[in-house]
Amino acid sequence: MKGTAPSSLELVKLCCRALDEKKAIDLRVLDVSEQSSITDYLVLATGNSEPHLRALRIELEKALDASHTRIVGMEIVQESGWIVIDAFDVMIHIFLPETRTRYGLENLWKDATEVSVQKLIAPPKAKATKTRKAPAKKKATTPRPRKKKTS
Repeated sequence: MKGTAPSSLELVKLCCRALDEKKAIDLRVLDVSEQSSITDYLVLATGNSEPHLRALRIELEKALDASHTRIVGMEIVQESGWIVIDAFDVMIHIFLPETRTRYGLENLWKDATEVSVQKLIAPPKAKATKTRKAPAKKKATTPRPRKKKTS
């Protein structure tokens, strides 16, 4: 499996896209590599209900599994309004709105650098390639009348 797992930033992109596809609210990414010795990025997202949190978690698990990323740990306490998924270099926190407000992780990590989620989830730009001109169409010609063979 070595060499197949994505880089930290690619993993953040993967997580953000998965969360965005499942309609996560207020998606934010904090680069905490200068402040933390245990992770490089925090991904914060909000779901609007317990079932929505569960759907976000399941989508993340599928995306991480597909990218051969090992989940180091997961904290799921029923009805707590907070799910934590530890993918080593990236920690994902999914909250209900009131739980996110109560704990205010953005304030705890206010020295971190915020990463633009819009740039992360934007589809990759196609590389510029030379465009080929389509071959010129042949002009329509009137068929020549055939000569009749005489025997």
